[in-house]
Order: sequence, then C-alpha cells, then structure tokens
Amino acid sequence: MMFQTTGRTRRLAMGSTVFLAVAGMNAPAVLGFAGDQYHRYVISRPAYKAAYGFWQTIHIPEAFRVNAIHATLLHTGKLLIVAGSGNNQQNFDAGTFRTLLWDPVRNSYKLIPTPVDMFCSGHAALPDGRVLVAGGTLRYEALDGAVKKAAGTMRVRNENPDRAHSFPKGTVFVAPDGRRYRSTARVSVPAATKTVSWTTDRTGGRHQRVTVTAGEQHVFVEAVAEGAGYTTSTAAQYTIQGLIGDDARNLYGMAEKMTLDKQDFQGIRAAYEFNPDTERYERVPDMAYARWYPTLTGLPDGRVVTVSGLDDTGQVLTGNDNEIFDPATRTWSKAPDHYFPTYPALFLTAKGQLFYSGSNSGYGPATKGRTPGIWDLSDDSFTVVPGLRAPDRLETSSSVLLPPAQNQKVMVLGGGGVGESAKSTARTDIVDLSAPDPHFTPGPDLPAGGTRYLNSVILPDDTVFTTGGSADYRGKHSSDILKAQMYHPESNTFSTAAAPSIGRDYHSEALLLPDGRVVTLGSNPLFADRADTEPGSFEQRIEIFTPAYLFHGPRPELTGGPATVHRGATAVFATPDSAGIATARLMRPSSVTHVTDVEQRSVALGVTREQGAVRLSVPASAALLPPGWYMLFVTDRSGTPSVARWVQVG
Repeated sequence: MMFQTTGRTRRLAMGSTVFLAVAGMNAPAVLGFAGDQYHRYVISRPAYKAAYGFWQTIHIPEAFRVNAIHATLLHTGKLLIVAGSGNNQQNFDAGTFRTLLWDPVRNSYKLIPTPVDMFCSGHAALPDGRVLVAGGTLRYEALDGAVKKAAGTMRVRNENPDRAHSFPKGTVFVAPDGRRYRSTARVSVPAATKTVSWTTDRTGGRHQRVTVTAGEQHVFVEAVAEGAGYTTSTAAQYTIQGLIGDDARNLYGMAEKMTLDKQDFQGIRAAYEFNPDTERYERVPDMAYARWYPTLTGLPDGRVVTVSGLDDTGQVLTGNDNEIFDPATRTWSKAPDHYFPTYPALFLTAKGQLFYSGSNSGYGPATKGRTPGIWDLSDDSFTVVPGLRAPDRLETSSSVLLPPAQNQKVMVLGGGGVGESAKSTARTDIVDLSAPDPHFTPGPDLPAGGTRYLNSVILPDDTVFTTGGSADYRGKHSSDILKAQMYHPESNTFSTAAAPSIGRDYHSEALLLPDGRVVTLGSNPLFADRADTEPGSFEQRIEIFTPAYLFHGPRPELTGGPATVHRGATAVFATPDSAGIATARLMRPSSVTHVTDVEQRSVALGVTREQGAVRLSVPASAALLPPGWYMLFVTDRSGTPSVARWVQVG
C-alpha cells in the first residue's frame, strides 16, 4: 500500500529510509535469526521507532486480570476498566462482577467493589470528574433451542389511584387455567391516574365524570417449570399470587403470549457515579427505563442525555424513552424522542445539537434508525445528513470528531453488516458539520481493507491513530487485523504505524494516556482457529503504543499554571520551551466501549508566547468545550507533545 505524505509524514519517511539502510546492512544476519527474532530486532531499532512508533505488552498479575468491556480515563490519571460479568454467564450466575482501577504511571492495580452487573452499560464523565455509569445486565441471552421455560413480557397494572405498589423478584402470576409464571426482577407499578371532567346537559346542569387510567409497568416472567406445556399464544389476564381483597381486584397482569423463542439480553435501570477521589461507586436514582447497550453523551450544561438500549424484557427501546441526567440534582427527566439502534455514536456539536454519525453496535432492525443526521434537542427535530457510502455497513464502525474540534468534521471508518454478517467495508467518509448543507464526502480507504471494530484515537499532534479490528464478525476465520495507521486530517491521508502483536475485535478499547501514549485492551473473538472449530477466549493482555513523535527528541514541558481554566478567558502556563511551542490542545479523556467513544475531543487553544510562559486563549462556547476535566497538551514545531497537565473547565 502506498501512502501520500504530508510535511509530518515526509519527516517520518526519512526515518524509514534510515531504517531500510540499517536493515540492508544487516541483511546477511537474517540467515542467523529466526523470523520472529529478526522482527523483534527490526522493530527495536531507533530509526524504526522514530518512523513508526513502538508497542509493548504490559504484564498484569493474574489476580487483577479482567475482561475489559469498558474503559474510562479519570482525571487522576488512572484508568477505570469495567468488566462486570465480562460476557461470562458463569460469572453472572455467581454474582461475580469486577472493576479494575489501573495506574499506568505506577503500574499499580486495585479491584473495586462492583455493586451490579455493569456489563454493557453506558458511561460518561461528569463536570466534577465523576463518571456516570448507567444500565447493565439483568439477564443473559438464551439462544434458539436453549430456552427451557416458556417466558414473555407481563404488563402489571394497578387500578388503585391512591397508592403505587412494588413486587419483588419471584412474584408469581397465575393464568386463568392455573399455569404459573415467576417474575425475573423487581417491578414497581405506579398508582392509577384519576381524571375529573365536567359535562353540561341541555338544561344547564353540570355533571362530574371521573376516569381512572390504570398505572402500568412491565416485567419479564418465566414458567415455574420447564416444557412446552406452559406456552400460550393468546392474550390473557393473570392474577397475582398472594393478593387478597381490593389489592387482588386492582392489581393484575396482562400478557400476550408465553413462548420458548430465543431470548435477548435484558437491561437494568440502576445508575451509579464512580468517584475518583474515594475510588468507589455511589448509587444515584434509577433510570425510568432499563438499558443494555445505551449511549450517554454530555451536554453543554453538564447534563447527560441517555438513549437506546435493550430494556428489561430484551426489547430495543422505542425512542420515546430517552432520558437526561442532571448531576447537580442527581435526577432523571424525560428527553426528546428519537429512535436509535443500540450504542449509537452521538457527538455534541458546536451549535449544541447532537450529530448521529450512523455508527452503532449490536441491536435494532436493519431498516430503522440507521440514517445519520443532526438531532436538535431544543425542538426535537432530526435533519438527515446524506452522502454516506455503504450505509448497510455501519454496525461496528468507528466514528471520531476529527481534531481540532473547531473544524466540526466527523469521520466514519469501516464497519460491517447488521448482526452476524461477514460483510465489512474499508470506507471512510467525512462530514463538515459547519457547512451550510452538511453532507458526507469520501475519505481514503482503510489501508487494511474491510474492517469492523476499528479503534480510533485522537492524538495531541492533530492526527488520529487507528488500530486493530477484524475483517469478519467477531474475528471469525482468524480475521483479526494486526495493523495500525495514522490518519492526517490536513492531507486526508493515512500513513503506516508499527503493527500491534495482539488482535483486537469485539469488546476492545483504545484510548490516549496523559503521557501521549495509547493503551489498547480487551477483545472477545468467537473462535480461536481459522476453521472456527475452537472457542475463543477473552484477551486480557494490555498493549501500549508509543507514537513516533515520542522518539524525535526532548519533549516540551509545562512546569506551572492554574488547575482551572475559564471559557472566553486566557490562562498563563509556565514553560522553559515557550519559543518552540507551536500548538496547545485541551483534550477530553475517553470513555469508550464497543468502538463507541463520543467523549474524546481535541479543542485548539490560541497560543501567545511570552518569556518563560505561554498565554493560552480558551474558546467561549460550552458546546465546543463542555464542562469537565481535560488534558492540556502543548506540542513543539516537530509535533512532539508535552506530558499533559490536568485542568478543569468550569
């Protein structure tokens, strides 16, 4: 594959020329090395590292190895790695839920008590640095042929307008013919609503009319015993075992059918904040709706909008159930309506709207909610953004708000067909959201060809590092792609980066560390061999990529400055390298899962060089720079970044 070169990549190409010369001088030595030994020799050479970067594998003590499903960088510099049950039903059945806190500077590890199964939850950073984690797993899926007990959705109704009622997990619902079904979760049913209206007759008399509408909440139920004898195909009303008197009359269940059909994963309503200072989860009020595979996106005022997911019966939420969390009051409220498939990529734009790139993961019909567009929460409008190629291959694609965020360009990379599809695409397309009529235009194809589960990470030098993925669904047929590359927005080209040694597909993550390196973790292939006959195992090793820019000489330093910066103002940071500093960026830390990372963004700051310091101008827009903690990087004229300083945008 041949790549165009920019000013920066030309400099890297010079480094590769040096490497080729070194390799040529040592060519006879190939005969004395095994292939793997020679490869290790080549990639360890300084000239190679300066051209392509370098990978290293981190040793994790066995007691601290987890199945990394979710990863969030905290403002303490530590990485919150959430496994929950880790896509392992034995862990789920045993109630073994895990979270690892890893300090990449000290290479220290700490297991965090995890109160519920946060596997396949959603998460986002809050303005004070806490992390909101919402949803997770109530129940694992049961595939066709594996369902032994007839089951279905029970709509529990309450006709009493005076009080709500809660039923514990295991509540028994009895069909008219005596067959019994147990609830698989706790359910709270609101009181009925009473509406009073008045009518006037022909003589002028007024009459009161009272209408009572039953309160309703659903819960998943399954038969008390196995067998087809518990299946039903007609709607029926169910009594609730144990109720007497008025409660027995006012409270009942309604179900359409009970079947032995395949059952999908089911979500939970629970929500928590992870506190980086106490390093503990803190319970906040439940969501109104259970969610599994939701997306959480921060808004300009610090609130978080939460959309999509599978509910507690395994159904994709309809879109009239979106919610907003307010961290100031720790309350949930109704959000505007729009349907999305699970884990949709929703980016906050500079106008305060949300852009849906079309990228998503997992669940939802192929013909609904797949079209990219701009969602305006102020009037609940959705404006379609046209032009995206291969629109049938958006599932498991990667999306990124290209640096700097002021340019308002979003790139979609790769992806595959809906569900367990062998389809994949090398397509990249880019949309300029600042244009009067935004539409996608073609970008360069991915160098490795069709790629699903590609991770994309914004770097301080305004490049995007992309790595891993697989050509087929969940790495089938040993299709993991052991390649990485740099995307250069200014030239719209890719250049080669050093290749990782560990495959990353489904349930993998990559994110930027404060020292300018990139950490990759996770991967959950279906199979371990090309013939797809041996079951795969979850990848628990961590690998770190050191970009080429860290092999180009001394790094600039920020030696002092404020811990808080304000929008529309300037802030002065001490540095002995002021004359050589070219750019400054506030980079929002990643919170990534299932190739969905809507948190990361890189915001350009104005730079004024002073004696022993730089004065940085901060943009005024909260939509461009939402509240929270950021990594402040400065880079020199060679593109070499400093180690980040953590600053808070109030």
